[in-house]
Amino acid sequence: MGRSAEGHARSDRPPGRTAEAAQRTAAAREHVQVLENILAGALAVDVHGTDLQSLKRAPRRAPPAVSPADLEARPGPVWDAFVPHPPFRWWGAQRRFARRLADAEDRFAEAIERHRAAEETRRDRVAKALREQVERQRRLDEATAEQHARIDAYERAMENRDRAAVTRYFTKALDRHPEPLDFPRRRKVGYVPESTLLAVEWDLPDVSVVPAEASYRYDRSLDAVLAVPRDPAELRRLYQQLVAQLALRALHLVFGSDRYGVVETVVFNGMVESVDLTTGQTVRPCLITLRATREQYQALVLDQLDPVACVRHYFAAEVSRHPEELQPVEPVLEFDLTDPRIVEAVDVISEIDARPNLLDLSPESFEHLVQNLLTRMGLETRLFRRGTDGGIDCVAYDPRPITGGKFVVQAKLWTRTVPPSAVRDLFGTVVDAGATKGILITTSGFGPTSYQFANGKPLQLIDGTALLSLCHLHDIPARIIRRAG
Repeated sequence: MGRSAEGHARSDRPPGRTAEAAQRTAAAREHVQVLENILAGALAVDVHGTDLQSLKRAPRRAPPAVSPADLEARPGPVWDAFVPHPPFRWWGAQRRFARRLADAEDRFAEAIERHRAAEETRRDRVAKALREQVERQRRLDEATAEQHARIDAYERAMENRDRAAVTRYFTKALDRHPEPLDFPRRRKVGYVPESTLLAVEWDLPDVSVVPAEASYRYDRSLDAVLAVPRDPAELRRLYQQLVAQLALRALHLVFGSDRYGVVETVVFNGMVESVDLTTGQTVRPCLITLRATREQYQALVLDQLDPVACVRHYFAAEVSRHPEELQPVEPVLEFDLTDPRIVEAVDVISEIDARPNLLDLSPESFEHLVQNLLTRMGLETRLFRRGTDGGIDCVAYDPRPITGGKFVVQAKLWTRTVPPSAVRDLFGTVVDAGATKGILITTSGFGPTSYQFANGKPLQLIDGTALLSLCHLHDIPARIIRRAG
């Protein structure tokens, strides 16, 4: 009997463990499906920028300081309530009535005095409370007016493309959108007004977010549920797909939040904070980098495209070929070159700022400053004489293997936006000179057409903001102050 019961229990195990394997397989597949629909989920949410005027507080009324009952005068004493009843016609009644009448008159007089004093106290109390209410209302009105003035100033700064205001606006706009699952929430935003460019550094989940197990099976001989590992190529494909979706989602959020039309170009750098297993140290490699213009973005049909193909071929994005190994890519623009905390480290009273204004330099002096900067960055440089350079102001050589090479450099001391023709000419010079890269450095900025042309080409565009950041990083005193008029 005992042996039969044991055999029956053993025969019950496989169906139960098989069901467990099926459930765990379904859970893994469901998780993968969620990852594959990250972009679709983002598109289902309406994204619109905040109208700053909507942040204005409604005028507030100070609470009543006096009860309605206290506002009304209390009725005074009435003689009829004090007068004694007339006497009967008895002997001595008149004398007693006279005494009662005199007593009533005294009490009536006292009541009148108490009422007068009480009314005076009430009027003083009401007057004081009303004065305090008026003062509270004045303070509330002042606070509301001050808050409205701050909002108006904030909105004017946005419309004028102020670096700090735009950075603040988009930081808050992006923070309002929660990350899916338990993805990292760390992100940084930096605005470059000269180029109407918003740089976004966004932390991504690492490759462990993709289930390493493709499925589960029940092994009868071991009486255990075993994991079936996911193929490494499939793991890499799913993770690359996720990273590309997150980049497109970021573009969707940024351009959708741009109520004031201040961003024409977005640079997205997707970072991963992880541990390098070969060294045990924390690293933050960039696994995807792209630059997108508004015109490019608006032409997309996001719910019908392949994310990886889109970012690679349409935006010329660099996507890590081996993200599971934390193989980095070089950002199209380092975030630190746009960080307002570095760029705007300027004394608010510009007259006492001793740093030279680059716009006061001559074109030749500016070229020498650029050469000095490149030298401090570790490059070997050679400056060309003006008029004999064939479109080259400076040639820089990076001696490092693989990533190094010959760079042709143009320096433009301009206050107006660099036209796309200058970027196209630089590319022609790179080809003619057989250079590895072309670098265009300016004190102004670039438009979206220039960035769109530069995508996928060996061109690096350094605007005034990035130039100041590089000068700061390499201890070259500099600032850019545009004179009014």
